[in-house]
Amino acid sequence: MSIEVVNESGYDGVNEESLADVATFVLREMDIHPSAEVTVSVVDIPTMSELHLRWMGLEGPTDVMSFPMDELTPNMGRPDSAGFGPAMLGDIILCPEFAHKQATKAGHDLGHELCLLTTHGCLHLLGYDHITPEQEQKMFALQNELLMDWYAYCADRHIEFQPKPTGPGAFPSAADRAELDNQLAADEKSAGQGSIPAIAEPKET
Repeated sequence: MSIEVVNESGYDGVNEESLADVATFVLREMDIHPSAEVTVSVVDIPTMSELHLRWMGLEGPTDVMSFPMDELTPNMGRPDSAGFGPAMLGDIILCPEFAHKQATKAGHDLGHELCLLTTHGCLHLLGYDHITPEQEQKMFALQNELLMDWYAYCADRHIEFQPKPTGPGAFPSAADRAELDNQLAADEKSAGQGSIPAIAEPKET
């Protein structure tokens, strides 16, 4: 698995190695071919705001966006698929400054939040979504399972990028995450800022 992490955010507390590690783990657990490639870009608020507006038509930043390379979908199958070859699965964009607000509100650190968002982004690259309640339940349950398994895998290797959090917001359901977004929106409104949705993916064009 080739995971390239490009950190252009200038934000403290971003562990590029942990992002590459969790992305590699998630894609391997999902039986994606080891020659598959993903780019994780870590950007600042203005860059994420620009992407959010361009691809979703929404003003302001968000925490994560995923850009699947749809034209390469035939090469995204299981390792034993006939005719499988190297493929660029797509790009994941993270905004740590925005994500840090979510992490603080949820009661865990930025490192965990970025790993959660990277897991979320990987699932979007693989075709998972959360438009319907059924999709939400399936995607968030799988996201949490993969993230918890990654922490176990880190422990097996005697590696700790950050302590595994135990708070109720660490491995959220879709409802938990929606409540967190509502709380952040209320905080921003009281501070005179606009409401900004989180955990986003590009609109269809």
